[in-house]
Amino acid sequence: MDIEFLGKLVKAVGVSGYEDEVAELIKSEMEKYADSVEVDTMGNVIGLKKGNGKGKIMLAAHMDEIGFVVSHIDKNWFIFVSPVGGINVKTLISTRVIVHGRSKCYGIMGSIPPHAKKEKKELSIEDIFVDIGAKNKEEVLEKGIDIGSIITYDGDLKKLSGKRYTSKTMDDRIGVFILIETLKRVKSPYDVYFVATVQEEVGLRGAKVSGYKISPEIAIAVDVTLAMDVPDVKEHKMITELGKGPAITIMDRSVIGNRKLNSFIEKIAEEEKIPLQKNILMRGGTDAGSIHLIKEGVVSTTLSIPTRFVHSTVECVDMADVENAVTLLVKSLERLDSFVV
Repeated sequence: MDIEFLGKLVKAVGVSGYEDEVAELIKSEMEKYADSVEVDTMGNVIGLKKGNGKGKIMLAAHMDEIGFVVSHIDKNWFIFVSPVGGINVKTLISTRVIVHGRSKCYGIMGSIPPHAKKEKKELSIEDIFVDIGAKNKEEVLEKGIDIGSIITYDGDLKKLSGKRYTSKTMDDRIGVFILIETLKRVKSPYDVYFVATVQEEVGLRGAKVSGYKISPEIAIAVDVTLAMDVPDVKEHKMITELGKGPAITIMDRSVIGNRKLNSFIEKIAEEEKIPLQKNILMRGGTDAGSIHLIKEGVVSTTLSIPTRFVHSTVECVDMADVENAVTLLVKSLERLDSFVV
């Protein structure tokens, strides 16, 4: 697997609605392996690997990341923000960020220190500000920072012990990475569409548009899910664990995985001795939530990578799960002839 490319992928800018930079990177990589690549009106990148015309399969992984937009700049040139996507405020204090004005500049997220507060209260996004070190208005203006400028987390790919890696935006650049690795290897009788979608973090929007355009018979979203193998989590709440394989979605907030498709994928995993977990997630959803409702309906499910510390700057995955996900997708796509809806 191309870890160097993954490093570029997780670092690329792509807040929901502002995915141009990461989209261009993905498009350039897909063009090396796909029969055709296009970018639709919403900004979704769609790579096609042609089969023999038997049917259309859609694999979707979102390229957008959570982030912020500048909502206010106060008289002392501190920057206040509005979130784009689901933000856990507890993770923000002391986080380094990049403010994207006319040029990029670094900043630090902070709030009033607890020593200075008279009363304790739950921290909210309204308490958070970004300090770029500006001493005056001119320093802000010369960087081209204004209301609506985007802010991303600062972070890159780091190797931990064994096959485990941490970075910002594993959600869901690891899914896009899996799509591209699958695109490299798969030979299917079906036309397979590999779609890096936009605006998933704000309502599964890009998948709805690209899915309507493609109108596939079968769709598989590739995303992350919660690895809850950490201290103080009760056994019955341990959704998935790192290193025990990708996870097939039984149900989440957006979709109930198609039972026949799930059974087909589970059978492939068993025959190929690929570890596979089962995912029930009562909060959150994936692109499959939009795709399965398109037109007359699409047979859909989600294959997820267990991830620790989701929606933070240090999201952590096990590359063994990633490799197993790629192998499972390749084997499943190549044997779809035996699948009956």
